[in-house]
Amino acid sequence: MFKGTNASAGIGIGKAAVIKEVEMVIRPDKVASVEAEVQRFRGALADTVAQTTVLRDDLATKVGEKEAEIMNGHLMLLADPMLTSGIEDAIKKDSVCSEYAIETTCTTYADMFAAMDDELMQQRATDMRDIKTRMQQTLQGIKPVDIASLPEGSIIVAKDLTPSMTAGINPANVTGIVTELGGKTSHSAILARALEIPAVVAVSGVLDKVQDGDSMVVDGSEGVVIVNPTGEETAEYSARREAFLKEKKDLERFIGQPTVTKDGVHIELVANIGNPDDVAKVLQYDGEGVGLFRTEFLFMDRTSMPTEEEQFEAYKKVAVGLAGKPVIIRTLDIGGDKEIPYMGLAKDENPFLGYRAIRLCLDRKEDIYRPQLRALLRASAFGGIKIMIPMVTCLDEIREAKALIEEIKAELDRQGIAYNKDIQVGIMVETAAASLMADVFAKEVDFFSIGTNDLTQYTMSVDRGNEKISYLYSTFNPAVLRSIRHVISCAREAGIMVGMCGEAASDPMMIPLLLAFGLNEFSMSASAILRSRKMITGYSSQELQAVADKAMSFTTAKEVEAYMKEFISQ
Repeated sequence: MFKGTNASAGIGIGKAAVIKEVEMVIRPDKVASVEAEVQRFRGALADTVAQTTVLRDDLATKVGEKEAEIMNGHLMLLADPMLTSGIEDAIKKDSVCSEYAIETTCTTYADMFAAMDDELMQQRATDMRDIKTRMQQTLQGIKPVDIASLPEGSIIVAKDLTPSMTAGINPANVTGIVTELGGKTSHSAILARALEIPAVVAVSGVLDKVQDGDSMVVDGSEGVVIVNPTGEETAEYSARREAFLKEKKDLERFIGQPTVTKDGVHIELVANIGNPDDVAKVLQYDGEGVGLFRTEFLFMDRTSMPTEEEQFEAYKKVAVGLAGKPVIIRTLDIGGDKEIPYMGLAKDENPFLGYRAIRLCLDRKEDIYRPQLRALLRASAFGGIKIMIPMVTCLDEIREAKALIEEIKAELDRQGIAYNKDIQVGIMVETAAASLMADVFAKEVDFFSIGTNDLTQYTMSVDRGNEKISYLYSTFNPAVLRSIRHVISCAREAGIMVGMCGEAASDPMMIPLLLAFGLNEFSMSASAILRSRKMITGYSSQELQAVADKAMSFTTAKEVEAYMKEFISQ
């Protein structure tokens, strides 16, 4: 039995299909004609773009436009003039072959992305290595691994799955995915979840123990992989698989049902999204709105700032798609940890404590913040848009942002442009300062949304990406729980809505505590909505008070987690 990271829920039983790519030898071979080599590179580039376009279109048909955005990211990288001219310059300068120029140029970019303290940019490193390999394979006449033609009942076992390889999977034939590398937020894991294929990643040493055709069990819910299971183990996991599929089917009866506790407390169950195409998933899973729309996608993978009009169209699309349901849109949360050349941001030594989010936006009102706020206000005429300010640490930031919004409202009035005059403005509570000042901030804003990922990180002074200290990163730590309870209490006292858009909002062990604390709104990935609705409607918030009191009496995260795990199991 192997243990890894549970990347996509469900249980797969089948035969191993071990994927090993042909190893390429890349040498700095000199070329006789630099111009001919540049043309050779351009031909390979054009072929790679054509292949990627086919993958994107197939993915859009198989899964949806949202998932196809991953391959759109590849197309944007392939069209980036900085990258392509860098490769051509390397060919011309050193008279080297295209393969080597691609290797050095793409690796430089990939290493730069990988070194950043941001998961999204770290994924760009994977994307860059993926397109590098595919361009080199095209140049050397090597056909990529044909995952699309795997037989029915295959379990893919690989060192890692690139996004382009995952995009080629036929979900009717693949019942599981196991990789030695990767994480929950890797693009291959995101695609596995979208394709609803059980996946376990970061399974150390599994390739050494698996042969093509071996029987396998993949438990993507628990992160367990079994090679050549016994008859007893196969029977056990077959039963678990049937139970999982039955539960999934059973959750469909919660579509159209109100999210109300047994004692009549109505809860708003909404979704986190990253772009307008995600609205389809929100509606599919009967989300009651959007609790966090991350606007960063509009600013990434491009060579210039998005215009006010581009932003307006994106925000309007979400508002119209949700037909009046609440849509909380977070203003730009970006900083020196993200490589966006056109923004001219200096690299921050400590980006998570640096020049980012509201700090950056208020400093660059004219070219960044004003166009975004104008676009948000204009789009508010088409639906239930609310504006949320991230990374707030002091009252001055809130007041300055609100003053700018009022200034833009007056401007729109003079121009005769429609907007929601009563638009709500709230903040993300994700810093220790915001938590400590929650009673004061609650009197200045219309709502709170607790970002538990960062709140946990800042409260515990722990980098959640650092494996050596990951044991400290727990939302169940009493310090974090006290902070959450305090924030909710302050919001309720001030009579404003308080939600949560961090990972904890859909954690089955956390939901009872949040209900007892008085959280109004739970925001999560769309696929978690029905399971959370089932849980919430089965509880009485009053009865949960005793559970919360007991949990808050413990002094360590382990004790709280053990107690909540036992409570949930009962």
